[in-house]
Amino acid sequence: MTLCDLAPAHIRAIAPYQPGKPISELAREMGFAEADIVKLASNENPLGISPKARAAIAAGLDDLALYPDGNGFELKSAIAGKLGVDIAGIVLGNGSNDVLELAARALLGPGTSAIYSEHAFAVYPLAIQAAGAQGIAVPARAYGHDLTAMREALRDDTRIVFIANPNNPTGTLLSAEELHAFLASLPSGVAVVLDEAYGEFLDETQRAPSVAWLTEFPNLILTRTFSKAYGLAGLRVGYALAHSEVADLLNRVRQPFNVNSLALAGAAAALDDSEFIARSKAVNDAGMAQLVDGCKRMSLAHIPSYGNFVCIEVGVNATEHADAAAATKVFQALLHKGVIVRPVANYGLPGFLRVSIGLPEQNARFLAALAEILEKP
Repeated sequence: MTLCDLAPAHIRAIAPYQPGKPISELAREMGFAEADIVKLASNENPLGISPKARAAIAAGLDDLALYPDGNGFELKSAIAGKLGVDIAGIVLGNGSNDVLELAARALLGPGTSAIYSEHAFAVYPLAIQAAGAQGIAVPARAYGHDLTAMREALRDDTRIVFIANPNNPTGTLLSAEELHAFLASLPSGVAVVLDEAYGEFLDETQRAPSVAWLTEFPNLILTRTFSKAYGLAGLRVGYALAHSEVADLLNRVRQPFNVNSLALAGAAAALDDSEFIARSKAVNDAGMAQLVDGCKRMSLAHIPSYGNFVCIEVGVNATEHADAAAATKVFQALLHKGVIVRPVANYGLPGFLRVSIGLPEQNARFLAALAEILEKP
């Protein structure tokens, strides 16, 4: 018997999360200059970071010998002031996936279950499995959440329902009315983790008043991130909003100093840069239209998306069925042209590639490369 054999079976069974291919890795493999590579694989902000965040990060460099504020007071105060929430209900994380895992660690364990949708973020089943709980994957409806089926999937041992809105990787969106009715239908002992990582890319009319719902539903946990629209993916900072007693539970399992000092400073400054967020959304809206127009021109199906990415069907076999091998072939061909996108066969979308929205010239290069590979006009 080896040491690994002594690990719990649910830990040994975990298949680690596979991130998007880094630019540096493709450069080494193909001999490309990094500057010649277009990465549209990880839903990053093509504008980079806001000037305010950059200045705050630079100002914090001299203090790197000191531990960060383990309570994150300044960032929590900035979040509380912007959103009108109680600071006691804020939990900071090393990216929003950290707070997703905190929720799983605090509320799940052996003998419990959690629900998530087919085609939903891969961290949900990983966090559930790591906690020793059973994950219940509910079939999707039109590539998105089927809330009726998710409600019917509840068991006596269910403790969490994970919902992403907009959803990653499909980009589908639930209306505020659907979400509110779902929350109202659940027992108070079942937490709803509402993942709003891509909420900044929505129009005002599309956004659910989820923060206001926190007072109505003490079992609601909202998670948000600075990795997407705010452009701080490399610093890893996100947060949860919850009832203060629920936030206290999550903080009990949170690692000390889980958010570094540069991330704290950069995020607090970024939160105040509404001009940068508006510009990021405008670039995203234009880029989405550019990619959708390209799909139409090449007669390629896509899943309508409300995020900063779009799933495009590129792998269809002779019988007109989705084909992971065909999509992988296109993915590899794009790599040879210096373009990185994201295969999503592991999300149950075998014929699709997920493409992040880039700058206009990056989107154009992807579309030109794809047209050449598929021999489209």
